[in-house]
Amino acid sequence: MTQVNAVEARNVVKAFGQGDNTVRALNDVSVEIRKGEFFTLLGPSGCGKTTLLRLIAGFEMPTSGTILLEGADITYLPPNKRPVNTVFQSYALFPHLSVAQNVGFGLQMQGRPKKEVDETVARMLALVKLEPMANRKTSQLSGGQQQRVALARALAPKPKVLLLDEPLSALDLKLRKEMQIELKRLQTETGITFVFVTHDQEEALTMSDRIGVMSAGKLQQVGAPKDIYTRPVNRFVASFIGETNFLSATAESGAARLGTGDLVELPGLTGSGSVTVTVRPEQVRLVDPAEAGAIAATVKTLVYFGTDTHCHLALKDGTEVVARLQSPATGEAGLAQGQSVGLRFAAGAAQIVED
Repeated sequence: MTQVNAVEARNVVKAFGQGDNTVRALNDVSVEIRKGEFFTLLGPSGCGKTTLLRLIAGFEMPTSGTILLEGADITYLPPNKRPVNTVFQSYALFPHLSVAQNVGFGLQMQGRPKKEVDETVARMLALVKLEPMANRKTSQLSGGQQQRVALARALAPKPKVLLLDEPLSALDLKLRKEMQIELKRLQTETGITFVFVTHDQEEALTMSDRIGVMSAGKLQQVGAPKDIYTRPVNRFVASFIGETNFLSATAESGAARLGTGDLVELPGLTGSGSVTVTVRPEQVRLVDPAEAGAIAATVKTLVYFGTDTHCHLALKDGTEVVARLQSPATGEAGLAQGQSVGLRFAAGAAQIVED
């Protein structure tokens, strides 16, 4: 028996403006989001990710196409008739109400019995670890605590899908990392489908079961974080998800010849003509320049990041390659600017991407 998806968008188009001023925020987007998964829409500002989220929530209507929730057509259903909740970038809490009253507000508006409201509020506050704060005003809470209240309020009515529109962007780096772990824990414990919007690649990689990478109103690639990172389908995805090196080359049978004349083995590569080779910095290995098959390079710049050091290298034709290396231990001799080195790529790390 085929499982029904939590959310499905079919050939969705959303256009703003008219005539020559028409802008397609979404251009024929189709995606299936499975029940109980943490699905992230990732992309730069203006790529259409928030527009798609708003269509699922019912805050916008598509120009054409269909939105399904558990197989039912909700394309033109008003927001209050959809079993989904949204957590926004601004938490939109009620400052005159206590934490507990904020969490129970939606349930009260639904006319739930007081006992049920109280029990649900207690359960939600325990879930987000805010029981001691129940009677405080939200203005007395930190940013991270306010976000937890917003999450508890959104989860209290047990929505089938929880939509999250960049809810971590207002937090500082340390708190943001802590909340990434908390969000994934909440999603796992509740089993609710989370659809998360962000422009932060680290957030997407660390929390998601699957990621949909968007650009210019289109989904470029959908897949598990590891698949998208290690096997990007095009140059945009490769550059947006993590750091990478791009090298211009010419295709040969089973290899690509760089501008320096060096060959990069790529089993299965056929055809001829110009291609783009990509390889992640952590897959670049430095070796003795005299080693057979090593690609000659010169150290241009060393950038220290604590545990890692980024080594910027120049090939013979001027192409820059970045290698991410473990920083040397205290007292250990490291690389020096201007030093001649050789480099190799880890087996299977180099691949061809479409421009």
